[in-house]
Amino acid sequence: MDRSGRRAATNRIRGPQSALTDFLASNNISAVQIRDEYERRRQTAQQQEAQNSTPTAPITDEDEDEEEEGRVETAEQKKRRKRKEEAAVAKIKQSKAYQKRKALNGDKPDGDDDEIAWDMYTKSKPLPGQLEDCELCEKRFTVTAYSKTGPESGLLCAKCSKEQEAERKKDAKPKKQLASRDKRRKTQSNLLDGIVRNGSKTLQELCVEKVADNINDVEEFGDLPQALLDRLSQILSKRRVITSRTLDLFLRSDLDSISVYDCGKLEVSDYLKIFSIIPKVERLNFRNAGQFKDEVLDYMLERDVPIQHLQLEAANLVTDNKWREYFAKAGHRLESLKLSWLDYSMDDESISHLVNGCPDLKRLKLKKCFRLGDASLEALSELKHLEHLSLRFITSTTTEPLRNLIISVGQKLRTLSLEKFDNADDEVLAQIHSTCTSLSKLRFCENDYCTDRAFCALFTEWSNPPLSHVDLSSNRDLDYTRPDGPEDPIGLASDGFQALMAHSGPRLERLDISSCRHITQEAFAEVFDGVKQYPLLREINISFLTKINTVIVAGMFRSCPAIAKVTAFGCFNVTDIMVPPGVALIGVPNALESIVQEGDFMGGVQMSDIKAML
Repeated sequence: MDRSGRRAATNRIRGPQSALTDFLASNNISAVQIRDEYERRRQTAQQQEAQNSTPTAPITDEDEDEEEEGRVETAEQKKRRKRKEEAAVAKIKQSKAYQKRKALNGDKPDGDDDEIAWDMYTKSKPLPGQLEDCELCEKRFTVTAYSKTGPESGLLCAKCSKEQEAERKKDAKPKKQLASRDKRRKTQSNLLDGIVRNGSKTLQELCVEKVADNINDVEEFGDLPQALLDRLSQILSKRRVITSRTLDLFLRSDLDSISVYDCGKLEVSDYLKIFSIIPKVERLNFRNAGQFKDEVLDYMLERDVPIQHLQLEAANLVTDNKWREYFAKAGHRLESLKLSWLDYSMDDESISHLVNGCPDLKRLKLKKCFRLGDASLEALSELKHLEHLSLRFITSTTTEPLRNLIISVGQKLRTLSLEKFDNADDEVLAQIHSTCTSLSKLRFCENDYCTDRAFCALFTEWSNPPLSHVDLSSNRDLDYTRPDGPEDPIGLASDGFQALMAHSGPRLERLDISSCRHITQEAFAEVFDGVKQYPLLREINISFLTKINTVIVAGMFRSCPAIAKVTAFGCFNVTDIMVPPGVALIGVPNALESIVQEGDFMGGVQMSDIKAML
């Protein structure tokens, strides 16, 4: 044989093989074998069909068994199955379970031993991949890991398994549904909002929630009143589902007010659509209005939209020049302006244009506008018709412009909110005492400069009527190396708190003194002794006042018959307090639930305990 012939014999070139070909070859399965078995099954099926089509003699049980065997498996398959059964029985005879069964049977012939092994084999569950007869329909099927067990411990085919499962579910008794996670979260969310329900919801609340749950199927709201539209807007905004489509449901030409509390998914075209459908809108409230741009203000000026009350949050894409143009052309209509979270636009010069263009402004709110400072405070002093003023600047300011502002506008003010004015001193509080005589709401918080003597002087012999809403939170000394503070207390302390309650306690509705950590336990026990009454006080925030304990909170429940919400985060000495029905106690994880009981809701606290503290 020549060299080329040897090379041809030894170096045979093979083409690429598929994954299926490799798998069949590794398991000794050839295409010829598959074809032969297919032809054999096809011929057997044709023979059975021919036998069923010709009349035959009555079939006996033996003939039926033989026919079943011929239809189910061939002779070769039968021999293979017999060998597997014998091997399985032999393996069972070597197992510990077989030896145990054999010992229980005692001295019996060997034939009984074979019966024991065979019984154990028939009752053993076949492994996945093996063939087995269905217990109910007697059809042969391939066992899988998901095969179900029948009534007599046999295995079932897929069809019978589904039928058995359906019957089991039909006959099963309905179980009590436990409170789901979503329901628990809803309950806690309502608790944080101060909502405590005793009984079922009203029909109106149920209808509003049902509409909100199926908002994608709603085509129009019809003639719903403004209050319900506002409530739906709050719910949908909280779920972040206010889109261009859902916005259309709130637009009606006869409305004069619209509030959208989450405009994050709205575009410029959506804002323009609002003013085209509601051309006479007077009240506008857009929160998270990131796409509220110059084009929208241009459209409002072009259509001469009669806006009187404007509230915008995070409208940072409106430029300073556009604000100044709007104040100059449409500011004469504005009675209320609320702007917040403006970190790009609205500077001191824009505030000067606001003062000149909006002479009749009665309500002004500027919160977290990053570019405002002392010049803005000086400019705002020219607004002589202000009745409601709310300010919170990011840039530090000095005391003099703030004091001059209070002197100029304080006499007509009905509400005053000054947040995080770090440099405000005792003179500012003294100016509020001497100038502001018509306030019903006061917020002065996040200050570490004013003293307790100034707070006490503010509420002592003040000619202002009793306040209904007071927020003096976070007025305290920031040096935490001195837990009790300096000898002359910084912020709201015991004397100032007692003077506040003596002045406004009978008319007070909401009180926030959180983080005023220099108020002593004796002062709390004196104010909330269970004898003094504050009949209108509904909400109080005492968070992070570590001196508050169970006795004091129980005294609050007794001294405040109308109390509905008590926020007490960080009050670790409040334990095992019994909460009256209808009251939301927030931040106390070990408080007992609101259970309607007879008698007083003192949680085991007696009047003698309060008197002992006094």
